[in-house]
Amino acid sequence: MPNPHARHAPATARNREPILAVLRDSLPTSGLILEIASGTGEHVRFFAESFPQLEWQPSDPDPDALSSIAAWSEGVPNIRPPLQLDARDPDWPIAAADAMLCINMVHISPWAATEGLFAGAARLLPPGAPLYLYGPYRRTAMPTAPSNEAFDESLKARDPAWGLRQLDDVIALAERVGLRFERLVEMPANNLSVIFRRL
Repeated sequence: MPNPHARHAPATARNREPILAVLRDSLPTSGLILEIASGTGEHVRFFAESFPQLEWQPSDPDPDALSSIAAWSEGVPNIRPPLQLDARDPDWPIAAADAMLCINMVHISPWAATEGLFAGAARLLPPGAPLYLYGPYRRTAMPTAPSNEAFDESLKARDPAWGLRQLDDVIALAERVGLRFERLVEMPANNLSVIFRRL
């Protein structure tokens, strides 16, 4: 019988395979992977099953999301119990990770959450470790897709502190705290994979 706490995000089924392809070239061969803003928990289950040699630590600030993550994690031995973690907090309930992953949070949260995300990466990651981001961004001198403009308007209607971020601003923030922009990968539906490395 399906777990009633397991929530579904339709976008997960569409983007998990393209994200997986990028992660295969980005993640370490062993260690602990911390996911920030795990949402439903569907991604972490898929990635944990795809990388059984890695240990996965999901997290989210929302108690309902934590219940869904726990439901999706059932029976997968390399997923730790989810942590209640708000990226904006200066103290996280975890001391170290070998890589960090954050999918579709930067635009659906206040800018302070992105600042906290990078501050946390600077604290937790060892030199050379990756921070992987996925989502839509604005890029200088490149027109934003009409679908992303409409999405941006809908986000700001829900919360004026949300919205698509300028990629240049995100890269500048990373550099200020000691992370180097490594590369970006064009993804389906006008999204980007953006990979940083701890200096």
